Amino acid sequence: MADKTLPTSIDSTLDLLAKADYIADRSLATVLYLALRMGRPLFVEGEAGVGKTEIAKVLATTLGRRLIRLQCYEGLDVSAAVYEWNYGAQMIAIRLAEAEGEGDRARLEHDVFSERFLIKRPLLQALEPDPAGPPVLLIDEIDRTDEAFEAFLLEVLADFQITVPELGTVKAARPPIVVVTSNRTREVHDALKRRVSTTGLVIRMRSANLKFFAPRCRASPRNCPSRSSLSCKPCAKRICSNHLAWLKRWIGRARSPNWM
Repeated sequence: MADKTLPTSIDSTLDLLAKADYIADRSLATVLYLALRMGRPLFVEGEAGVGKTEIAKVLATTLGRRLIRLQCYEGLDVSAAVYEWNYGAQMIAIRLAEAEGEGDRARLEHDVFSERFLIKRPLLQALEPDPAGPPVLLIDEIDRTDEAFEAFLLEVLADFQITVPELGTVKAARPPIVVVTSNRTREVHDALKRRVSTTGLVIRMRSANLKFFAPRCRASPRNCPSRSSLSCKPCAKRICSNHLAWLKRWIGRARSPNWM
């Protein structure tokens, strides 16, 4: 079933981004449109500060979806990214059951490994149904994790499902909108890229010029040559020409998609 809230063309995708003051060129809008319409995760890599994370934030804002962010770091594991059991609450439940003379161990084991003792982390939360529509899942800076965690992500990105041994397989009724970012501090494994680049949904961003203008005018007014201008304010929709020229040295662009 098609999601009527998603853009129906490349032009409408550009308009969607513009509503949140996110100015992008047509190549970025094309890749984003394909990712949304085909239900594919979007993999965006490039240097820090060029607007990769902002894509997910803009989508959540303009589509009225919940934003779920998984900030990656070295040593990230399943308990921090997917789920963990509330061991303290489980121990209390076991002690109470023993005090009440509960002798059915199978029933007790079933109770303590039920969903009410499950602490859901970002990846599992993203698979849950939401009345507002599938959430936007941001997996930020995937290059900071190790290859073992990348391997775990394969099931999530390929089938939008997670296996919890005690409960079974949790599968999303409607796939979330997934944005995966990388600062290219290391090369992401090809197996992971294939999950998102089967249709070439990979954007490589580089600091070059203002063709791709992602940040919402984050420049400090005191550094702007036209800081006395009333129209020159951070996050303003109208940016003075001098401020715009100054920004050209700092803002990146999106290169054409790498069709694979």
